[in-house]
Amino acid sequence: MLFVKLIVLTVFCLNVVFCSICANGDQKTCNAIDKGPIITEETISKILIEEESSVNFSYTKGILNFKNFTVRGKLAKDEEDILESEKGFLTTLKNKFIEFVQPFDVSKSPTASQKCRADTKAFLKGLDNLDVWALRMHDSTGKLTSGILNGNINQVGDFDQCLRIDVNHADDSNDNDNAIRGQYCLAYMQPTVHFKSKKLKQIMKLIQSHNAFKSEFMDAGHRVPRFNLINWGICVPSSCSPQDIEFTIKEYLQNFSENLGMDFQVRVEPGLCQTKSNQPWDKNTKLAIYFFLGVLSIAALSTIYENLTTSPKPNEWLTAFSLYKNSKWLFSTKSAPGDIEAVHGIRFINAFMLLFAHKSMAMFFNSYNNRTEMAENLGQSWTVIGRAASLYTDPFLLFSGMLTSYSIFGRLMKGNPINLKNEYIGRLMRIVPSLGALILFCTYVLPLLGSGPQWNLVVGHHSDLCKRNWWRNLLFIHNYFGFGEMCLTHTHHLGIDTELFAVAPIMILSLWKWPKNTLKVLLALCVLGTGARYYTSVVNELSNYVYFGTNIQRLFRTADYMYSFPPYRSTVYIMGILLGYGLRKYKGLKISDSQLRLGWVIGIACYLLSTFGPAPMGRIDYEYNSTHAAIYAAFAPIAWCLFFGWAVFVSHLGYTNKFTNFLSWRGFQITTKLSYSVYLTQFPVFFFNVGRRRHVHHYYNFITQMLDTNEFISIVLASITLTLLFDAPFQNLKKLLFPSRRPSPTTTTTEPKIHES
Repeated sequence: MLFVKLIVLTVFCLNVVFCSICANGDQKTCNAIDKGPIITEETISKILIEEESSVNFSYTKGILNFKNFTVRGKLAKDEEDILESEKGFLTTLKNKFIEFVQPFDVSKSPTASQKCRADTKAFLKGLDNLDVWALRMHDSTGKLTSGILNGNINQVGDFDQCLRIDVNHADDSNDNDNAIRGQYCLAYMQPTVHFKSKKLKQIMKLIQSHNAFKSEFMDAGHRVPRFNLINWGICVPSSCSPQDIEFTIKEYLQNFSENLGMDFQVRVEPGLCQTKSNQPWDKNTKLAIYFFLGVLSIAALSTIYENLTTSPKPNEWLTAFSLYKNSKWLFSTKSAPGDIEAVHGIRFINAFMLLFAHKSMAMFFNSYNNRTEMAENLGQSWTVIGRAASLYTDPFLLFSGMLTSYSIFGRLMKGNPINLKNEYIGRLMRIVPSLGALILFCTYVLPLLGSGPQWNLVVGHHSDLCKRNWWRNLLFIHNYFGFGEMCLTHTHHLGIDTELFAVAPIMILSLWKWPKNTLKVLLALCVLGTGARYYTSVVNELSNYVYFGTNIQRLFRTADYMYSFPPYRSTVYIMGILLGYGLRKYKGLKISDSQLRLGWVIGIACYLLSTFGPAPMGRIDYEYNSTHAAIYAAFAPIAWCLFFGWAVFVSHLGYTNKFTNFLSWRGFQITTKLSYSVYLTQFPVFFFNVGRRRHVHHYYNFITQMLDTNEFISIVLASITLTLLFDAPFQNLKKLLFPSRRPSPTTTTTEPKIHES
């Protein structure tokens, strides 16, 4: 309506100008425009009043009212002229609307159903008639725009507009279902250039953002983004199948790329075709929701009991789930004598860096209108801090072995018996409840909480995997079945750690009884593990480091052949066992100033080498070298853990400095208690946000993209919830079942936790 008014005012102004020209004596110009009566103010007012008073006044009608005027205005002589004028205008508008991207005629697919053909025919007819629903369906399909050479190639279209389409149409078929509903599909396309042209290759390199991640057409995209494939959002009738859509896109691209020396592979996955669904929850989903409501109810009742009881010593079984009791434990910063305080700060540093690295990986799932610029900014050496995700997990294995060793050796020195059955049960009670709750939530509840173009890829696909393979996670054997079929792939570390913990008591008891011979065996195992990592990296062309241009298949092979295989990760775990042994055996060791300085020099050198040594591998012009990858895989974990191991050892002996004092800050007690839950919840939060993104974004810089305040707050709140409802309560129950095993988490602990990751 506003647009019509602007046209009226423009014509009126022109009218005034032309009248002024004639009045000033420019007779030639005046005669050229003197074709009809001047548009009067009365005529304009009449049109504007009609526009405002008519409820069904349309954009087309407003334009046509002025199409019947010349510069000075001339009304049509009869209704036939008006209809002819309207027909011409509609034809022009229709052609302009679809001239850049032709609508998809899915009915051409040889496998299209009768319903699909009828709905597509109705769509094309509706588009020809400028029906709003058909225009919306065409408008919802992604279209190429500016910035293609800057990586703005992924066109996701309009997800919500497509799914809102729901109309009835009349056709000649006998099908009683005349409803047409919008179906949004995210198609993948991989271009292949056959024409050997340097300019064409350079253009494709810019379009595909320098292939920061090199993905193949059939790569799984639920864990690592298929970065160099083109994403294209398509809106078609819901009666058409993914195969029909795939055929239509192939035909369209074949016509487009004809004689260009290139072709396209097209993939439309059924899981990435979505319609608006009002289906009721299935039985398992209802049971999952009832379970979480039940846990909340138990926590509420336990909290009420603790606050209302008049007993000076409330029943500990009834207060195990108390939110008040567990909150006091969680936010307590007290530490008892004997606690290895520097561990808490080191855990925080590595947990934060791991969160940082995981976030940078999730960031590549999103579409950006300047993705090439983003890739160029990230193709620099300093991005090493976000590429070394595998490095940040090694200290957790180190401290898992250290704390297990430190705990068992402490009891052995006091003459206390070691009950291995209680050790294993206690560990399962420590990690299974939170893990099980997360699997249940991500499998049946999280898929209900959102939608978006990639929702079924990063949320729905993980849910389907967990429905089939959840039992592997709870048996802690999921790391042996490959990343492609793993439920919640980020939990692979739990399988590695638990399997190493299962054999740790054997190593520790052997070290207690036969220290010299066992020490030789453990050192030999460290050497074998290091050599095996080097050898398998070279032979299988693996890479623990996410270098620029990383091949996704190489990342998955690395995860399957080395990163998830406990013997290859055992070196730093054994180092942890030896560190725990040293902390007990050499508690009163005296270190001279020169020895202390030498130790710090070696430690800092190890830190710098492991951190900045692989920095050139992050550059945009780097080409994969198996020797570089093997050296990093073999020695970087050892060097990284030597630095932190030395910091823990000397600080526990009392040789502190500003760095170790920072690591021992009491506030890190809280982050240690949350670290396990943060580890579990971060990827579901990342994928939740990736899945619900509907539009192309603008990449500003790495820091602004990383520091998403809302996202980090969500992770913290989710971690607190998981800790209070599952982690802390079951530690309380563990203390009640094994009273001599470990103090309550709601009291000051004298012994560090065996596992945080």
